[in-house]
Amino acid sequence: MRKDVHTDGIPVLCVSCEARHKGVCGALEPEQLVALAKTSHKHHAESGSELLGDAEKIDTYANVLSGVVKLTKTLSDGRQQIVGLQFAPDFLGRPFKNESELNAEAATEVSLCSFPKASIERMMQASPELERRLYKQALKELDDAREWMVTLGRKTAAEKIASFLLMIARHIDPSAAPDRNSASFDLPLTRADIADFLGLTIETVSRQLTRLRADKVITIENNRHIIVPDLARLEARAGN
Repeated sequence: MRKDVHTDGIPVLCVSCEARHKGVCGALEPEQLVALAKTSHKHHAESGSELLGDAEKIDTYANVLSGVVKLTKTLSDGRQQIVGLQFAPDFLGRPFKNESELNAEAATEVSLCSFPKASIERMMQASPELERRLYKQALKELDDAREWMVTLGRKTAAEKIASFLLMIARHIDPSAAPDRNSASFDLPLTRADIADFLGLTIETVSRQLTRLRADKVITIENNRHIIVPDLARLEARAGN
């Protein structure tokens, strides 16, 4: 029987996984994937489920396989601020930290592949490419955070909403072609969460969504499903 050179030696758990190619696991050799798969497990989390608590001891890491993860920071008086979103195939966890400094919550139904912290950190010592890929992801998150600072600090309310929708459209489906012209998705956050994330009021969020719909930049179905027929038009409205 002829072997498939793309899957030969790859564990069954990993064969159809997007993170194997685009995420940190793409840096591992087949034998390393086999070793990691023995301690890994795939699981689902319902929307609203806590995945990692603030100040919680970190024992496991995970690859996001599908869905959206909401990252929040809690202040001493209990107030929370959404500080980021993660999509497939992002790496959930903070290497070289014993405790989490953020809350991670499933914003939608989420599929994850989790593995022990000790296993991945041993592999980082043995695989410079894995360490380099995690470093590159950390730098990408830093770049994204800086870009988001510009959005929050300098863009108008209309541009903020368009920027938010553009971010979701570009990241929510890891299997989508990067050069696609259109997108459709369910909003992963409530309007209250979007307002919190963007530093706006709920009324402003609703008003700007209505304006984008009136201008036929987006279509809204069932109050939550967004269709973007032309991503270039949405990008122009985002002020990019």
